[in-house]
Amino acid sequence: MSTDNEIAAEPQNAGHGIDEAMIEQVVRAFYDRVRKDDLIGPVFRDRIQDWEPHLQQMFAFWSSVTLMSGRYRGQPMVKHAFLPIDSRHFDRWLSLFGETARELCPPAAAEAFVDRAHRIAASLELGVAMQDGQMLRKGERLHRPDNVLQLPTGT
Repeated sequence: MSTDNEIAAEPQNAGHGIDEAMIEQVVRAFYDRVRKDDLIGPVFRDRIQDWEPHLQQMFAFWSSVTLMSGRYRGQPMVKHAFLPIDSRHFDRWLSLFGETARELCPPAAAEAFVDRAHRIAASLELGVAMQDGQMLRKGERLHRPDNVLQLPTGT
């Protein structure tokens, strides 16, 4: 499992064209979609009352991940370990993030964002599973009973 520092310490993908303005554009558009999403929207809305500080933190996170800026100093695993989520939530997060990046960015930048998003999601999913007492093998996904998850009504 990658640690939070290892996520940010991956080598920069030179030539991807990502800059701070692009990061802000992608992050803002992505979270606009998240807030409207039936599956992951409630998970975020129940925990974030003031969105601007969260967005600023996400700008710093993605700057550190894509530009090696070192701006982010948080611990994502701590924030995610106890959330009522499983592979369905990670898949939706990746889908929304990928759609957003591909719509807003040139291909090389979009793929750099998406590649990092997949690594981050895999690391967080593994960490959430471990917190839940599950040891996932390579290729296994985190599946939890519906009654312990935050799911849309009628799911």
